[in-house]
Amino acid sequence: MSDRIAGLRDWLTGLPRRLTVRAERVALPARLREAIARQQENSEILIGWIQLGVVVTFAVLYALAPKTFHPDVPFEPVPLVLGAYAVFTVIRLVLAHRRALPGWLLYVSIVADMALLMVAIWSFHLQYQQPASFYLKAPTLLYVFIFIALRALRFEARFVLLAGAAAALGWLGLVGYATLSDAGDTMITRNYVDYLTSNSVLLGAEFDKIISIIMVTIILGLAILRARGLLVRAVVEGQAARDLSRFFAPEVAARITGTDRQIRAGEGEIREAAILTLDLRGFTALSMALPARQVLALLAEYQARVVPVIQAHGGSIDKFLGDGIMATFGAAMPTGRHAADALRAVAAIMETVDAWNVERQAAGQQPIRVGAAVSAGPVLFGAVGDETRLEYTVIGEAVNLAAKLEKHTKAEAVRVLATAAALALAEQQGYRPARPHRALPARQVEGVSSPMDLAVLAE
Repeated sequence: MSDRIAGLRDWLTGLPRRLTVRAERVALPARLREAIARQQENSEILIGWIQLGVVVTFAVLYALAPKTFHPDVPFEPVPLVLGAYAVFTVIRLVLAHRRALPGWLLYVSIVADMALLMVAIWSFHLQYQQPASFYLKAPTLLYVFIFIALRALRFEARFVLLAGAAAALGWLGLVGYATLSDAGDTMITRNYVDYLTSNSVLLGAEFDKIISIIMVTIILGLAILRARGLLVRAVVEGQAARDLSRFFAPEVAARITGTDRQIRAGEGEIREAAILTLDLRGFTALSMALPARQVLALLAEYQARVVPVIQAHGGSIDKFLGDGIMATFGAAMPTGRHAADALRAVAAIMETVDAWNVERQAAGQQPIRVGAAVSAGPVLFGAVGDETRLEYTVIGEAVNLAAKLEKHTKAEAVRVLATAAALALAEQQGYRPARPHRALPARQVEGVSSPMDLAVLAE
């Protein structure tokens, strides 16, 4: 029973609180309900502009169309109805743009739309000085389908159903008035020719109109119910994709959400890539000396300054290792300039850190030091883990070498090291350093069996 009450509440408010996933109903977080609400508010703005366009169109057509009624007619209702509808539409549009359109006003506006249309149709027999049955032949009735279809833009079946019900009841009322207003002559006929060539009323034809309104409303309502489910799922999946991109590099998130088949552990590809490792020097000692909140604030500011630089140069954050960062270039998305991008990124990072230290010293804070290393070579890029938890990562000699080189920067008392091979490859890919790099030939790196040719990228 509680599920039924919740479902009715969701249907009336238009804000689903649960999403059916397979056989379970999963609660929607408040932020997702707010995202759906924003989509509905945007739809209401679109509806308002279309309604305003309809009013302007009708006004222009009415102004240009030749008037066939008697010039001395005392009552010309169409301009009054269009004027009232225009004012109401503008007010509703302003409220929609201000996100201040209350739910009850939507219900009132739907009924008002149909009421104004029906009043305009009813007034035709007065304007043209004909029996009441005269207005039943007016093609203006077709406009009800425009108003019903407009409500479909909001992806809420309740508004479509209300519009259709108001139109059907309104036309039923007009038929009743036409047949009952003159007790001496109901104007009812069974002859189809008389119906078409006079002001006679053919009840079957009028009921056909009502049935058509009802059937169109029901069909649109069913379509909206299905489309609304897709809207909710689209919002949920879109939010999930945005959240995913916060935990993964954008390229990896796009790979996960855009794959045509399920990703499985052990699947991967060999890529030519560059690996960049960064480490915040003295962070362990600093974390022992400062309060935890200041330590986390420092780490957050460091990452907030460095990560955008990496991403701006085409790098993907593979993982955060405490105060360390491991980034890849060309692994998630091959570019053919991975080594050059990595070296440009590390140069920009050093400039960013230098600028940050100027700010810190001006504020009376200690400067920080960042060590970095770059290597390049073939890596295996793929998914590791099991069926319950997967992680995209890179595996290979270049990955291990970058980590060892970053530690070796301390032994060489420099800030940035790269393998000579990575530097040569970067230069082939168009990298031009701002100043010549210092070569370190035949250096023994801890954990590496044979000596290596290195290059100092920053002292």
